[in-house]
Amino acid sequence: MIITGKKFSKPELSRVINGDTKLAATDTSPEKFRLDHLLVKQHPEYNRSSLQTFIKSGFVTVDGEIVTKPNSKFESDAEITLNVPASAKLPPRPPVIYEDNHVLVLNKPAGLLSMAKGEYCPEPTLEDYGLLVHRLDRDTSGVVILAKDPETQKMLRKQFQDRKTRKTYYAVVEGHPKLPEAMIDLPIARNLKRPTTFQVDQNGKPSQTYYKVLQQNNKYSLLELKPTTGRTHQLRVHLKYLNTPILGDIVYGNPDERLFLHAKDLEITIPSISGGERKVFTTDLPPEFLEKTK
Repeated sequence: MIITGKKFSKPELSRVINGDTKLAATDTSPEKFRLDHLLVKQHPEYNRSSLQTFIKSGFVTVDGEIVTKPNSKFESDAEITLNVPASAKLPPRPPVIYEDNHVLVLNKPAGLLSMAKGEYCPEPTLEDYGLLVHRLDRDTSGVVILAKDPETQKMLRKQFQDRKTRKTYYAVVEGHPKLPEAMIDLPIARNLKRPTTFQVDQNGKPSQTYYKVLQQNNKYSLLELKPTTGRTHQLRVHLKYLNTPILGDIVYGNPDERLFLHAKDLEITIPSISGGERKVFTTDLPPEFLEKTK
């Protein structure tokens, strides 16, 4: 008589029972973490992007050895040392206009970059203080908003993309516009002869800027500017086209002084307990703007 039985339902376990194989040993080794993640916890004064740059630049050692890959993994008790050269350290952050758990609003000084140039940027940028939402040219001063988390960054960026924000700039220009106030409605395109610059071009993207003369003397005018679009270099290109370039413009005007362009006000909706709160952030006009047009 042939006796048959039910097949063993767990063949792997069957082979173990028969001695054909052994159970894999349980991994009891300590958990390892990415180097850049470990550094974020140790150095909250820098954001992860800056720390990744420091790692790639050879500023970080682990247990005495230089490590240049941010995704290298180590145990949490590894001896990690950050050696940032004095030239790469952050100065005190710019004056704070507003701060909560989601956003940081700064009064950006003229000369501060919005974002890093190249793999390693030895000077501070806005990205060192938070997540970039929008940009101001290096030489433009004034209101800028940064996010503290990716969700807020996405929410704020969408408002800029959908033209749900309202921005007011002040500028000192050379000469005097023909009209005391007007809407400049001129399309802008990249200048193919100088690819880093832009120009008025009938085939360009629609661009509108409202201006109003606030004060003037025999040489300069102080303008209030309200762009309804956000093209790169829009204000500088529009005012150059009117033969009233912004004072100190190294690209479109005469670079004798600082660029006299200041982001005065920003109206935007920020996250709140109720879902969203409309806020207007404002800064004082730099005194040199009024002095130039007395």
